[in-house]
Amino acid sequence: MAKIRVAVLFGGVSSEHDVSLMSATNVINSIPKDKYDVICIGITKKGRWLYFPGDVNEIASGVWEKNPDCTAAVISPDPIHKGIITIENGETYMKKIDVVFPVLHGRNGEDGRLQGLLEMAKLPFVGCGTISSAMCMDKCVTHTLLDCNGIRTARWTYVRQKDINHLDKKCREAGEKLGFPVFVKPANAGSSVGVNKARNLEELKDAVQIAFTHDSKVVIEEFISGKELEVAVFGYDAPFASYVGEIEPAADFYDYDDKYINGSSKLHIPARIDEKQSDEIRSIAVEAYQIMGCKGLSRVDFFLTDDGTIYLNEINTMPGFTNISMYPKLMENFGMSQSYLVDKLIEQAIENTERVH
Repeated sequence: MAKIRVAVLFGGVSSEHDVSLMSATNVINSIPKDKYDVICIGITKKGRWLYFPGDVNEIASGVWEKNPDCTAAVISPDPIHKGIITIENGETYMKKIDVVFPVLHGRNGEDGRLQGLLEMAKLPFVGCGTISSAMCMDKCVTHTLLDCNGIRTARWTYVRQKDINHLDKKCREAGEKLGFPVFVKPANAGSSVGVNKARNLEELKDAVQIAFTHDSKVVIEEFISGKELEVAVFGYDAPFASYVGEIEPAADFYDYDDKYINGSSKLHIPARIDEKQSDEIRSIAVEAYQIMGCKGLSRVDFFLTDDGTIYLNEINTMPGFTNISMYPKLMENFGMSQSYLVDKLIEQAIENTERVH
């Protein structure tokens, strides 16, 4: 029986490029090689697409793109091709593929742009579709939809870059509405990139300016003091939630370095909460997953305050797959090894190829 050809995409024009390289390395190493042939496509920080035939261990360090055997490559949007076009010495070649695993985080990979291309090409792919990916990436849209559906999120407001000449006024209004401290986040970014805690008006203005370097829209949220909890959700028509995991941050909050560099935070699986709270959080995670139109997988993040109030923080449609990432750890605790998990993610992508939303 012929092996299934899976194209793994990694890198990307995103502030989370380096995280993608680490995630993709783990995903590729977890793909059962007796069942699948892997084709690696890397996207540089400048947006070049390259077919990479080299050693997987070159990916995480970033040296992969210097491999002399790399060649230009694109995914054809024409559904008749069902594959990747490579360009070598002026000649074009077609590499047929059966399914795509886009291990891309953040903008230009997790925000619906790539998913739209894959849907036009009628290629099965792992993860959420175009609309769901776009909605979950934009924190303003996520807040709005969840608020309208009765799922509690932190009180929030936002400011656009076009309001930069009125930044003092906008920040003062945000402080009056939400109080201090607040969290400031780029509306369209993940992995805590560009996120800062502001304790007063001056820090808020500085934090907004920093967030503007990542996006033209910035979300300001009230500070929620409580446990940081995460749930892995998996599936299509009947999605299920893992047990709840808890992050005990080493820093003031669970930032980028803590998530992907030093890994000094403590992870508690299951979380140190009672069974009733766990059941409610898992139920909300699945409900939010369905409201946002997610499919395949997502990680849903929460806060739980001392008085037992549950706040949904955000939904990540392509969560990290590094060796210290919570999604694969939660699923492993639930009984799915990373190899089994990756296999099932690919399987269900192929089985549900006709479903684009």
